[in-house]
Amino acid sequence: MKNKFTAFLFMSLILISSNSIFAQEDSIQTKNIENTEVNNQETSNSESILKNNLNTIDNNINDTNERVKSSKEKGFKQTLKDKFKDGGPIFMFIVLLCLIIGLALCIERIIYLNLATTKNSDKLLNEIESSISSNGIDGAKDICRNTRGPIASIFYQGLDRSSQGIDQVEKSIVAYGGVQMGLLEKGLSWISLFIALAPMLGFMGTVLGMIEAFEAIEAKNNISAKIVAGGIGKALITTVFGLIVAIILQIFYNYIISKIDGIVNEMEDASIKLIDILVNNKTEKSSKKKK
Repeated sequence: MKNKFTAFLFMSLILISSNSIFAQEDSIQTKNIENTEVNNQETSNSESILKNNLNTIDNNINDTNERVKSSKEKGFKQTLKDKFKDGGPIFMFIVLLCLIIGLALCIERIIYLNLATTKNSDKLLNEIESSISSNGIDGAKDICRNTRGPIASIFYQGLDRSSQGIDQVEKSIVAYGGVQMGLLEKGLSWISLFIALAPMLGFMGTVLGMIEAFEAIEAKNNISAKIVAGGIGKALITTVFGLIVAIILQIFYNYIISKIDGIVNEMEDASIKLIDILVNNKTEKSSKKKK
């Protein structure tokens, strides 16, 4: 009986231990299944997030392409009109007026300077020298009178006072050279004014536009990125147009200044040569009288 009882206890212990082992294995399997499900859910969530991001990127790319296509379809003129309206008609019109008046003054100066430029000053000096030796001062004055440009005008004033001596010729050339300089530089102060005025008007329009944008934010009581970006973007358009106008006029202004400097240098060089011609003519006459 004892052996049977001992065997029974031993068998029951084996059954209990095997059941506990199977229970532990089942719990481990269930935990593994649960972890797998969680990982699958996380993977599916990350995939959905990635898909949403890709969809957002695709939508942004499509919107950008549509905007580019629409801008191409509109054309440059229509885009410029839209930007002009967005910037505010009042300040944009003032900046445009500065551009129109400034360009008109620049074109007028360029035409005047091209007409004032003597094609060949050396040729004019040779004609004057030969005319002085053959026809006298009056013949040289006729050549200057019929020749266009500030150099011929300065020569005429110098020749007109040649009878009063070389000193008076030099004084008249210097004095009338200053007059011709004033004529060449006429209107440059207005061009420089518009160069400075255009960006300042643009900045003023920007400041006023930003004030309106902040007032709109205050009225809606909502700091929205769309409201802020839209208001500031419209305000900055006037600054861009003002800077564009200033850059265009500055390029023309520098060209005009360089043109004036070239004419003035040519005037000074030709005036020195004219005085030399008159001095040589005077010495030749005096030498002939002595003979």
